[in-house]
Amino acid sequence: MKEIDFWFTVGSTYTYLSVMRLGALEAKNKIRFNMRPFSVRQLMQEQAGNPFLNNDKKMAYMQRDVERRALLYGLAIKSPVPYPIEKFELTNQIAVLGAQEGWCREFVCRCYHYWFGEGLVAGSPVNLSRSLDDIGQDPARVIREASSVAVVEALEDATNAARGLGLFGTPNFLVGDEVFWGDDRAEDAIRFAQTGGF
Repeated sequence: MKEIDFWFTVGSTYTYLSVMRLGALEAKNKIRFNMRPFSVRQLMQEQAGNPFLNNDKKMAYMQRDVERRALLYGLAIKSPVPYPIEKFELTNQIAVLGAQEGWCREFVCRCYHYWFGEGLVAGSPVNLSRSLDDIGQDPARVIREASSVAVVEALEDATNAARGLGLFGTPNFLVGDEVFWGDDRAEDAIRFAQTGGF
């Protein structure tokens, strides 16, 4: 089975559009996505910051664009989506812990479900608690372990790896060293993985 590395950050609005489709894309295309959480915030700060904050026109466009695409995919969305998220680093540390323990995708999907579908901002205590409860994880244990030095360092290592790959945004689909950036490139990445080119 062909594999694609899915490099993402919880907190990216466009990542919602991708992560919620991964299971269906896998089933349809007989492909596997490997979850690779990292902190895009660090990379954006190095590149002069978040393109949506302090820019009302870009923020409005992003909100509407994500809304249109969610409707196209049949995904739930309660607009406007609260942005940016709370406890950004902790939420991504939880994703890293989930990747280590095998429940990353389930957590991320529940987290985005509550954020986009119910307006409970990702990273908020209620979102984290519900998301973890839903997938059978103990929130107190997960938050404690996700806050450990080992997991903080694992997120930093993943971010350094993303930097080394030349990533600058999220989501990304990597087929070997070939980078496909953005939700709308998922199908291109799948085609490339299956055929070795275009």
